[in-house]
Amino acid sequence: MGTVTLGVSIAVPEPYGSLLQQRRAGFGDAAAHGIPTHVTLVPPTEVEADRLPEIRAHLTEVAAAGRPFVMRLAGTGTFRPLSPVVYVKVVEGGEACARLQGQVRDPDGPLLRELAFPYHPHVTVAHNISEEAMDRAYEELADFEAEWLSTGFALYEQGSDGVWRKLREYPFGVAAAGVPAQLPRDAHRDEPTLQA
Repeated sequence: MGTVTLGVSIAVPEPYGSLLQQRRAGFGDAAAHGIPTHVTLVPPTEVEADRLPEIRAHLTEVAAAGRPFVMRLAGTGTFRPLSPVVYVKVVEGGEACARLQGQVRDPDGPLLRELAFPYHPHVTVAHNISEEAMDRAYEELADFEAEWLSTGFALYEQGSDGVWRKLREYPFGVAAAGVPAQLPRDAHRDEPTLQA
């Protein structure tokens, strides 16, 4: 049956997802149009295709136990010189992302994967491009801000064309049968907010 390359991430909502994707392309990152703007929970991972049902069941279970949380992005950072990456910082919601990625990559689950670097939630805006272009990304997005209520995550598959496509969304607090779990009263905010 072969293998597939999967990833699990939290999408950056519109209009900010498209804005950051366009900016990434504008900095000369050729991969930008094939990668939806996101915060990674599980990086690209090759698995046997016949394990997909098990993976989907695992992700449903993790999401069912999850609760919405506020995500806030602000400013830029870089992994240089260790890795040629410039990113927008996750300044709120990072602890929730770290906890969530640990559950998704549970040692007893189907998505166990060793990481090349310690987990650090972020939104990549430039990867493996010229130093000058990375400097420009770092400077031009230094004032970027966005905030929203994260209500779940998604499973993506990378196609042979290099494009990442969403296979399924996993909303927090929804059991396998599709019945929402009871949320504590303080788990909700009136409305998610977005800032430019």
